[in-house]
Amino acid sequence: MKTDTYFIQELSGNNSLVERIEALITEARKRVVSAVNTTMVYTYFEIGRVIVEEEQNGEERAEYGKKLLENLSIHLTARFGKGFSPQNLANMRQLYKMYSSRIFQTLSRKSENNQIVTHEFNFSLSWSHYLKLMRITNPEERNFYEIEAINNNWSLRELERQYDSSLYERLVLSRDKEAVQSLSEKGQLIENPQDVIKDPYVLEFIGLPELPQYNESELEQRLIDNLQIFLLELGKGFTFVGRQVRFTFDEQHFRVDLVFYNRLLRAFVLIDLKRGMLKHQDLGQMQMYVNYYDRFVKLEDESPTIGILLCADKSDAMVEITLPKENNQIFASKYQTILPSKETLKKLIEEQYK
Repeated sequence: MKTDTYFIQELSGNNSLVERIEALITEARKRVVSAVNTTMVYTYFEIGRVIVEEEQNGEERAEYGKKLLENLSIHLTARFGKGFSPQNLANMRQLYKMYSSRIFQTLSRKSENNQIVTHEFNFSLSWSHYLKLMRITNPEERNFYEIEAINNNWSLRELERQYDSSLYERLVLSRDKEAVQSLSEKGQLIENPQDVIKDPYVLEFIGLPELPQYNESELEQRLIDNLQIFLLELGKGFTFVGRQVRFTFDEQHFRVDLVFYNRLLRAFVLIDLKRGMLKHQDLGQMQMYVNYYDRFVKLEDESPTIGILLCADKSDAMVEITLPKENNQIFASKYQTILPSKETLKKLIEEQYK
């Protein structure tokens, strides 16, 4: 008969079984945490609803609302402890006002059996996420960040980083009006190479100042040191393949600074870093890299390779005249190592859509 110790050792050696059970437990714990968060947000929403209804039935004076929250805070704190300050109660009221119209959304279409289709809106993020979202005044922008946070399972820190780096504004600047509307309704869709491109890319996380002292090797090393955040900046579907990836032909060796693979597009993405002004020779070199990967690396059922030149500065006219007219594989984008000014980006958006 096998001893308990022997059985445990044997079970530990069966990685497939152990890993599957561990995955089940981990997923179950995640669902428990998610359920707790969802219940909390729904409860806060209902508290907000009761407060709003009381205010509407009470005196229409700001002083009445202030006293109402203060008195509620005193009673709820004494009964349930922390979490019910006047400010937090005001946040619950704001949650109700901001999201009440979305709880039941009736679409103006009918199902196959001629019945109206109704969708229930779900609170899928934590209370901390919604506190951040409620501070975004533009409804389209707020919807975009909420959809992206849900779809990509962003932590609060990741949501804050994407907002602070003006992801929404940067995507708006690279899209037409129809595509911009889609951002607020569906989030960022990745269907073609242009969908993964940003201009500029924001690399504030590498900790390098806007000065000429550092070189391309140092920039590359900082990106590798902060690979997780860089993948977040690149966007959906990116996985890291390697750095300084070498290939050879005609007895010459060439190296691509950074190689990624996008699972959604099923395409290799090559990135070359340029510290100074982008030159037409740089675009020609990237064209050669892309051609090599298309002909010798990618599989037949994979999509054409994408090349991105990240540069400190560029001439859009030079890029346009150098690349093929119907180019959809090679892109040049500026990068910056400080957070962009939201005000400046919003002015650019206003000018673009006048």
